[in-house]
Amino acid sequence: MAPGIKSKLLKSWAPIFYEHVFCQIDEKPFAVLYGETGNSNFPVNILLSLEYIKHMRDCPDSELLDDYYFDYLVNYAIGNRTLGERNLAERTLYYFRARVYQYLVENPEKEDFLFGQFIELTKRFASKAGVVMGEQRMDSTMFMSNMKKAGRLTLAYDVLCNVVSLIPEKKLTETLANVLKPSFKTDTLYRAKSQDGDSKLEMLLNLCHEAVRILEGIKGSDNSDAFVIAKRFLAEQADIDETTQKCKAKDNKNISSTSLQSAYDADATYRKKGKTGHVGYVLNLAETCHEDNPFQLITDYVVEKNVTSDVEMMIDRLPEICENTGCEEMFVDGGYHSPKVVEEAAKQGVKLHFTNLNGREPSKKLPVTAFEMNEETNIITKCPKGNIPLSTGVTGGQTVAHFSHGACSNCEFYNQCHSKQQKKDCVVRISLNAIRIAKERLSVKSDIKENTSKRAAIEGTNSALKRGQGQDKLGVRGQVKCAVVSGLKVMAQNIKRFTKYWVGGYKQKLKATPPQGIPMPIPA
Repeated sequence: MAPGIKSKLLKSWAPIFYEHVFCQIDEKPFAVLYGETGNSNFPVNILLSLEYIKHMRDCPDSELLDDYYFDYLVNYAIGNRTLGERNLAERTLYYFRARVYQYLVENPEKEDFLFGQFIELTKRFASKAGVVMGEQRMDSTMFMSNMKKAGRLTLAYDVLCNVVSLIPEKKLTETLANVLKPSFKTDTLYRAKSQDGDSKLEMLLNLCHEAVRILEGIKGSDNSDAFVIAKRFLAEQADIDETTQKCKAKDNKNISSTSLQSAYDADATYRKKGKTGHVGYVLNLAETCHEDNPFQLITDYVVEKNVTSDVEMMIDRLPEICENTGCEEMFVDGGYHSPKVVEEAAKQGVKLHFTNLNGREPSKKLPVTAFEMNEETNIITKCPKGNIPLSTGVTGGQTVAHFSHGACSNCEFYNQCHSKQQKKDCVVRISLNAIRIAKERLSVKSDIKENTSKRAAIEGTNSALKRGQGQDKLGVRGQVKCAVVSGLKVMAQNIKRFTKYWVGGYKQKLKATPPQGIPMPIPA
């Protein structure tokens, strides 16, 4: 190359990728994918690097292969110095992905080697760029797999077609044979009136039940995915009369959010967040957020069915985040708030910062923090008016204080107080849980600006993954495949940030300094 062109190449992203990604990939964990020899017919570090590049660019395989053969930057990044020196068949990419998927499905209890690569590469990026991992933030976002949103009628039709296609032609009844004709779909789905919906749904359910009964008598058919899905669909959507063997559709309110959402993706679930219904999965992310970091890195990810709560994911992931990154502080929204989360964070030595808390703040009574209490024992020492209790104690998960009738009856706060009149005195009972939550609310209010500022930017990470890298709707189905593809996209996002930093794409953060020519104020 001419010196000027070579200099430009060395200042591009390719050498950074080659040194800090390609050369750092550990191929040993992937040996389990290739039988007793553990040897792939094509280098794993090239295959995995191409997967990262594919998701960095959010491009289809056809473009990725063109890049492999004709883009010198891509070749330099993956160790090739001559275009076309190593042939790569399209099937080689497919077989590699298939082996990864199959291994993770068959060995759910074993370590995810793709996640292991993610952690090791991210640690390297943080070390080289000086990214501090002590402060992190967390958020979750919904996404879809490669399927369509379907109502009950469309879902019933898809399930029925799949199960009927398994039946040998000789075993098909006249009504079931009619299902596979194009006119059946048109008449059932597109010419259906709103008032005919229930009757057509029950017709499809009965046809599906008929097909299942036929397949139960055919050896080997009951192992197919379509048959298993059809049986599950009937159990979730219909009540079957044991005498007549007729199906009656269940009411919408009696159908679980974990019920089948697609005839082609049995793992997807339904969740309503706010006023919007979502079908598919949820991606939970953790990311660094220290203000002195030159850029931020994603430190953890997990894909779950979208009915999984933020609380469950937080409790599950926090120990691993702490072990992998040494997290000390975590900024989250109110969706992660729970006594169990607070307990787990304390166990891991992590300080939690919430931008808000779930539930409504009590408004009719005085806040429990208006009572003066011992910080360690939670024993009430004074009421909001300043009266000292006659006796105090903590019992049955409550702090209890007794006051004289005179102290309470003449108090201006009596109508808003937690005090209740008894024969001998007035008693105040406040649950320890209410005290804990009230203190957390005060902490949130005092630091809300900082907490919100540090947590909010992770929304941009979710947006970058969805809009820039196709996370909003993936091209695969099933939880395992969605987890693999999401993990590749997350790693690709970290690589993009690291390479952008290394080529000078981020502006250097300047610390506040007084304007020149204006003297600093002298303290009084």
